[in-house]
Amino acid sequence: MAKKEHSDIISSFAELKEFKNIDNSTMLSILEEAFRKVISNIYGSDQNYDFIFNPDKGDFEIWRNRIVVEDDKVEDPHLEISLSDARKIADDYEVGEEVQEQVDINSFGRRAVLNLSQILSAKIVDVQKDSLYTKYSQLLGQIISAEVYQVWKKEILLLDDNNNEILLPKADQLPNDFFKKGEIIRAVVARVDNNNNNPKIYVSRTLPLFLERLLEREVPEIQDGLITIKKIVRLPGEKAKIAVESYDDRIDPVGACVGIRGNRIQPIIRELNKESIDVINYTSNPSLYIARALAPAKVTSIVIDNENKRANVYINPEDISSAIGKNGANIKLAIQLTGYHIEIIRGDVEIDEEDIFLDDFADEIDEWVIDILKNIGCDTAKQVLRLTREELIERTDLEEETVDYVIKVLKTEFEKD
Repeated sequence: MAKKEHSDIISSFAELKEFKNIDNSTMLSILEEAFRKVISNIYGSDQNYDFIFNPDKGDFEIWRNRIVVEDDKVEDPHLEISLSDARKIADDYEVGEEVQEQVDINSFGRRAVLNLSQILSAKIVDVQKDSLYTKYSQLLGQIISAEVYQVWKKEILLLDDNNNEILLPKADQLPNDFFKKGEIIRAVVARVDNNNNNPKIYVSRTLPLFLERLLEREVPEIQDGLITIKKIVRLPGEKAKIAVESYDDRIDPVGACVGIRGNRIQPIIRELNKESIDVINYTSNPSLYIARALAPAKVTSIVIDNENKRANVYINPEDISSAIGKNGANIKLAIQLTGYHIEIIRGDVEIDEEDIFLDDFADEIDEWVIDILKNIGCDTAKQVLRLTREELIERTDLEEETVDYVIKVLKTEFEKD
């Protein structure tokens, strides 16, 4: 019976090693700690024992070391061995030498072996919990893939490649997420709890960080540090806005994120179940930033109160609905993105019959400059000239030379007339 128990311990430990991914050094540590605890319980000390573990064979050896003493001088048979008993092992032992004997686990007795098995099982469970907690603590904020195992009302139970349990709460699912058992889904590791040494891993598909990680995967320029994501705000499953910036003038950050014909942004939109995504150029100019954040609406003018972080934004009647967005989504996200409380004000603007649309100056003024002027609500030449040079520089974030050139071109046109 004892031999069978010995074999059971070895086989169960080898099985745990195979399926629980415990490395050899950890296995050795667990085995040694368990045996030392049992030996200490039996003999009061484990100091004179050595352990040799053979992971390839799934076996181990225990060796006891005792000092040879005269036959009548043995005080502690656990630490000492008589000369006559030592010479039964090898006839050349002398007093004072150390005798090393291999210990048979069967000699511990049935109760000790059972105790050993229980200690091993408990220790392995603890190691697995520690390993799981450490692994996912290092994956915080990263995307993982896992299989749907069980769908409940308040959460979904997922299993990773090692059959570790992961939870996707209802609040962290997109409104139109619908998963079946066996499906593989992606989410970002949001939280790892370890209450009472019982690790629980929570993932999310609604955090802005999930969108950020998806974008990093699709856009090499972000991975290479050429484009920076300044901020992401989301109404999960409905709409998101992303502010990006490039430190290389040759790179258009918005174009790089969207991709040719949307080939970079579309996979992300599909992953998020058709969540609408606006990508805009970041700027430190608050007026221009607010105007961009309210796209696709065109802003006619903005009055900024930087101290109180408020902005009165004047928009033509036909653009007000797009500025606000469905269920207020566009303006909500613009407020979150810019950090300004935005008040939309109806701004009726009459176009002078003698005025000229900026598009008519495409031969003299770069198209991107015209687009920037339109973004601050200037669609015509006279709308631009109504603003002072300083206002144009502040609101457009253009170089002074560029602003001066635009003013000169527009004024020259009216002087001709």
